[in-house]
Amino acid sequence: MPNSDKPLFSQHEHALEKAYEVCPECGSEIVIKNSKSGKFFGCASYPACEFTRPVVEHERLEDKVLAGTECPECQHELAVKQGRYGMFIGCSNYPQCHHIEDTSGQEDVGVACPQCQKKGKQAELTERTNRYGKTFYSCEQYPKCKYVLNYPPVAEKCPQCQWPILVKRKMASGNVIICPEKKCTYKRKEI
Repeated sequence: MPNSDKPLFSQHEHALEKAYEVCPECGSEIVIKNSKSGKFFGCASYPACEFTRPVVEHERLEDKVLAGTECPECQHELAVKQGRYGMFIGCSNYPQCHHIEDTSGQEDVGVACPQCQKKGKQAELTERTNRYGKTFYSCEQYPKCKYVLNYPPVAEKCPQCQWPILVKRKMASGNVIICPEKKCTYKRKEI
């Protein structure tokens, strides 16, 4: 007769139960699969059953309403929300209103866009941040103009090729000013 003080299954055996989970849609086994985005759980009966779920469940945060704020489009309150690319501020009246506050920190850098200048148009470069936090500089007329720089622009004409701007780069030897045009080799130390 077994001792009633001992558990029927060991902790290890309980962990194995999770490994043999069944699909809630079709009852087949759930297996770990790989994709270019990483591992995920998927139904073994794929493509007949397309059930999937992430390996790591991310905690979903509730929208936090910002008291005293107003959506410029529908006058409802704004809220801090969690989206695909992180936190953002949007209208609490979603999906009727799709307003999202621009918090990307775009700043004019006081340098004219050289591509627009060549076409006789007036536009400036703005400092922007991508979803990974990297700073870049692009034309304020995007998507009409797709001119982009990865380094801070300097409002100075290249003495070698006459390109309207130069860029500042940090190198191991110190800061340098270089021409952003690939065919040009102009480079000097920053003073």
